[in-house]
Amino acid sequence: MGDISSSNGKGNGSGNGIHGEGTRKNCWYEEEIAQNLRWCYALNSILHTGATRYQDIALLDTKPFGKALVIDGKLQSTEIDEFIYHESLVHPALLHHPNPKMIFIMGGGEGSTAREILRHRTVERVVMCDIDEEVVDFCKSHLVANRDAFFDSRLQVVINDARAQLEKSKDQFDVILGDLADPLEGGPCYQLYTKSFYESTVKPKLNEGGIFVTQAGPAGVFTHTEVFSCIYNTLRHVFRYVVAYSAHIPSYADTWGWVMASDCPFTLDAEEFDVRIRKRIKGENKYLDGKTFASAAILSKAVRKSLEKETQVYTEHTAKFIYGRGTCPNFQSA
Repeated sequence: MGDISSSNGKGNGSGNGIHGEGTRKNCWYEEEIAQNLRWCYALNSILHTGATRYQDIALLDTKPFGKALVIDGKLQSTEIDEFIYHESLVHPALLHHPNPKMIFIMGGGEGSTAREILRHRTVERVVMCDIDEEVVDFCKSHLVANRDAFFDSRLQVVINDARAQLEKSKDQFDVILGDLADPLEGGPCYQLYTKSFYESTVKPKLNEGGIFVTQAGPAGVFTHTEVFSCIYNTLRHVFRYVVAYSAHIPSYADTWGWVMASDCPFTLDAEEFDVRIRKRIKGENKYLDGKTFASAAILSKAVRKSLEKETQVYTEHTAKFIYGRGTCPNFQSA
């Protein structure tokens, strides 16, 4: 739940305002990320707020993280550290595949996932399927770092529900990526984390040796049981080989998780990972290399034991959700 409030630094700290030092007036963005826990940061300005048919959207200029994209009151990415999330989502799957040519993105409307995929020399076609055309158009106009990706001839942008698009598509894909919004209670995306979706829609659309990877929510010591462990266990019921990995995202104030799955084993070691990076990827990664991925796939003892013991399978009737419910940013004066 994202709120924007202002404070002159005086008062007792009650309400939604977060108070700054002295008497300097600041505007702050605040999001409730857990019960009794809120994460906030100071703003330089509010660049845009609006609502589409499907969701509320805001673009904020924050002091610690630069421009921040907020959808339904939940932070999606910031320009300072989005590379950690997107390199982690994209490159492990594409590098583990021997020759990824056809790629499908579920969601990904901001364009960063497509940007990273299009750095791969082997890629011939990318289908990015997002349900919200207004968000796609907004990001194309406002997120300068992704502008070239939107005009790459290999990228096909489709405005549709990802399930419907995959079901009607006659194409098969080498890699399918889930860059969807978090599973929020009452939100539009949670059904795309279910066993039936993975089993009946995603897996049949993969070529032989194909790889599926999805963002899987918070993966911290105290937050991984929200959805991360359940998504991991669900994919273990669909694919023969499943790898969970994580990375700290400063702007999320938590460790974030991804899960990669295939019916072929993941045998790439750190050295060969780096060889493939040099051969296949244009430019230099800021975050990910072989040793970084090897480390990311070694989870802490607490998280590892939880994943081993997880029994819940994600279905429409047993869905789990991350904490909070997205709302449009609320403007208040202190």
